[in-house]
Parts: sequence; C-alpha cells; structure tokens
Amino acid sequence: MLFEVHPTPAKGSDGRNIVYVRPATQGKLAMKDVEDFCCNNYGVRFGELSRAFEVFLRAAGELMGMGYRIDTPIGSFAPRLTLSREFTDPDDIKGSDVSFDGVDYNPGQRWNRELEKWNNGFRRANNPNTKEILADQERLEQILRATIKEFRGYVTVGIFAFRSGLTYYSSRKQLNEWCKGDTPKLLRTRRGQEFIYTEV
Repeated sequence: MLFEVHPTPAKGSDGRNIVYVRPATQGKLAMKDVEDFCCNNYGVRFGELSRAFEVFLRAAGELMGMGYRIDTPIGSFAPRLTLSREFTDPDDIKGSDVSFDGVDYNPGQRWNRELEKWNNGFRRANNPNTKEILADQERLEQILRATIKEFRGYVTVGIFAFRSGLTYYSSRKQLNEWCKGDTPKLLRTRRGQEFIYTEV
C-alpha cells in the first residue's frame, strides 16, 4: 500500500511539525467500479452486488426503524437517537422529544482481517510538500492562468489539484482564497455537483 506523509499543526520536541501518514489517494470508486471488479475477480454477475445492497438498505432501514441492531459480516449497524433539548428528569421525556440522529456503525474485526490479508507491506509515495507549493504563489497563479486558458475560461478543484500538485483539500482552500477580498481573482459558481472557478 502506498502511503503519504503530511504535517500536523502540533510541534514536536525539536520544534518541527509532527507528521502523520495516510494511504496515498488512489481516487474514488463508484458502486459500478466495485461491481466491475467483483465480476472480473469473484465470479459475481453484473448487477447482483447492487441488487443485494438495495435489498439490504431497504430491509436494514425497516428493521433499524423498529430499534434492532444488525450484525453483518461487514460490521454492525444500529439506530442513533437524539433529544430535542437538554433534560435532567427522565419522566419529562415524551416521544415527540426524540428523533433519529443517523446510524452508528462498528466495522468489527472482519474488516481488519481482510485488509491485513491483502496487505504485503507499505511503500512511501512521493507526495508533494504542500507547504512549499503554497509558498510559491507566483507559480500557482501561472498554473491557474494557463489552466483557465486551456479549459476555456474555468477551472475546478480536481483539475487545479492535478496541475499544481496540491492535495484536493489544499487546492480547494487555495481557489477559495482567491475568491475573497475586495479585489478577488476568481468567482466561484456551482455547476451540478461541483464548483467551477472563473476569472473576475
């Protein structure tokens, strides 16, 4: 597994930032991608996995709506409740004061065993130093202008992250910074599920 090293805000005894590791970003897989993988590697017919998930979602929703905790090979699921306000006397609580607050999920030990079974060690990815990239604002602005020109007047977070070498998070933060102030460089507009950034 490839991993990346990133700094935290906390300082160590030597005065430098303490670092942490995380898996190197390999992208995000949609259900169709997982389904294709299962068809090619595990003898599952296409659509079978999606149908199983759909049935599970409906059944689990109904059962958890009755208050059941559900134990499965991928972990346990249970309804989480919340109160509308703070109470000190249990006798004061009525049904109208209680509402669903989501689902508690405990992955259990099987996930860990499956991950460990397929892991043959760790290798460091050559992830960029975000602090160094962000320090060179002139270079970032050159990349921004070139990208906007190439993509006919706009840029997205993903495109800018790829072009600049920044993480998705840092790329979004930088683009949003350029949208602030009395004389912003960019204008942010929602397009479908994402934002596009255009020059002002």
